[in-house]
Amino acid sequence: MFETLGFEETGPRAVSVYFAILLGLGFGGLAQLTRFCFRRALVGEDRRQASGVWALALAVSVLGTQAAVAQGWISFDGHRLWAAELPIVAIVLGGVMFGVGMVLTRGCISRLTVLSGTGNLRALLCLVVFAITAHATLKGVLAPLRTGLGGMTLQLGDYASLAALPGGAPLWSALVALPALWLALRSQNSGLALLGGATIGALVPLAWVTTGFVLYDEFDPIAMESLSFTAPMSETLFYTIAASAVPASFGPGLVAGVLIGALLVALLRGEFTWQSFDSPRQTGRYMLGAALMGFGGVLAGGCTLGAGLAGMSTLGLAAPLALGAIALGGVTSHHLLQNAQRTDGASEAVSSPAAPQAKPGPQQAA
Repeated sequence: MFETLGFEETGPRAVSVYFAILLGLGFGGLAQLTRFCFRRALVGEDRRQASGVWALALAVSVLGTQAAVAQGWISFDGHRLWAAELPIVAIVLGGVMFGVGMVLTRGCISRLTVLSGTGNLRALLCLVVFAITAHATLKGVLAPLRTGLGGMTLQLGDYASLAALPGGAPLWSALVALPALWLALRSQNSGLALLGGATIGALVPLAWVTTGFVLYDEFDPIAMESLSFTAPMSETLFYTIAASAVPASFGPGLVAGVLIGALLVALLRGEFTWQSFDSPRQTGRYMLGAALMGFGGVLAGGCTLGAGLAGMSTLGLAAPLALGAIALGGVTSHHLLQNAQRTDGASEAVSSPAAPQAKPGPQQAA
């Protein structure tokens, strides 16, 4: 379709960068307004409201994407999330590692990207560590380990997606979307919060259709992409240090847009504030969590957006497996940390009977 748009001097790759910046602006601003985060939806103090916003985004992304598929605008045949050989060990292990990492850093990588735009230096350091680890896993010293784990596969054949199962895409889209809509309606969120979640969800099919249909050019093809942060962070790192040798692409445009969008909203709402670490121990915990997310995100095939929100919209079987593993790692590690904190608090109370027992405060993202 791209050749009919009248661009003469600009190719689809360059236009995709501009589009990614706009997409990132929208996501960054909306995510800052709604505090959109999968970790918060799982184990946050206000997880009922957070899960409602996330669930509504999921429902809209699935219904919108599958409507585009039904119209014949896009197809996921040959997409990595529809691979006939499912790297089940890499996905499960990577998902669990990502889940543990997002609890250690108190935010999934998309949330940390948004927080970086609001002056949070903890989140910014996590982005750097995440990007370096992800790039090392994709193309550097950790690549052999990734390849070895990815070689343990489960043969799915023609059943690599839910759409290939009995009932087809309409049934499975409804089975994903309807419970999510029910959860959103029972979340006691304000109308504005739900509208923000729905709009975030709508960005997913918008990206799929724009990159896979509107900008499609058989003479200069580009990858069909949507909201994701694992590969884009790796691409952003490489582009940052070698911009004169490599062209800009969708990934760096998306990351830049998210940072700018979050910054603008934070400034307009008076929420921009510089924040840093409280102690070396906290710094180490965050760096470990970011590294786990970087390595785990690559193994799992994406983050809570790439393998989760956008991945689920494809109905590929890899996506629910990855998202489930992330949730398992997040919930398990959260409970282990909570138990460890209670044990430490009890030990301190026994050693100092006169001191009041400290109660752990609510954990805010990053």
